[in-house]
Amino acid sequence: MKVFLKTERLILRQFTIDDVDNVFRLDSDPVVIRFGSGGNHPSFEHLKNEGLPKWIKYYEQYENYGIWAAVEKSSHDFIGWFHFYPAIENKFGTELNIVNDGEIALGYRLLSASRGKGYATEGSHMLVSKGFNEWDVQRVTSWALADNKASIRVMEKVGLKFEKEFNFTEYQLPNLTASERKAVKYGLNKDN
Repeated sequence: MKVFLKTERLILRQFTIDDVDNVFRLDSDPVVIRFGSGGNHPSFEHLKNEGLPKWIKYYEQYENYGIWAAVEKSSHDFIGWFHFYPAIENKFGTELNIVNDGEIALGYRLLSASRGKGYATEGSHMLVSKGFNEWDVQRVTSWALADNKASIRVMEKVGLKFEKEFNFTEYQLPNLTASERKAVKYGLNKDN
């Protein structure tokens, strides 16, 4: 497993197909998927045959973009993932016309037991910093359901600013009501 980045308390490493159990456990946590995918969670077979293989292909396609497993340094436990990739590759983002060429999408998903410890801010801050200072990223964006106050705080802590409100469609998040599908987009330009 190839290490991508290290922070003070985290290791971000490449996923392997052997991580399917980790990702399935993460995506089976109702607290996690409530805000991460509106209560939808993929099947084990989908993760094994489509989800993880797609993520692993990022490592061949890009040097500094992708989705990485987050591991706690002290315990070596899998705690979730972070993503930092071209926003136009996000299916929902392009369907909703909320992303543009040149934007890099920042996101994460952490196990319930790992929330509230500052890991999301720590990993996100490192990715934004590396992106702007070493990888020639010009613009970072992120979005979250409006009710996901914790993720919105993380976006603000790493410097992203509110840009607009939008709504996910019923097709995209069928387990949520119209009011629960309200979302916000944040962004930051390198020169801000």
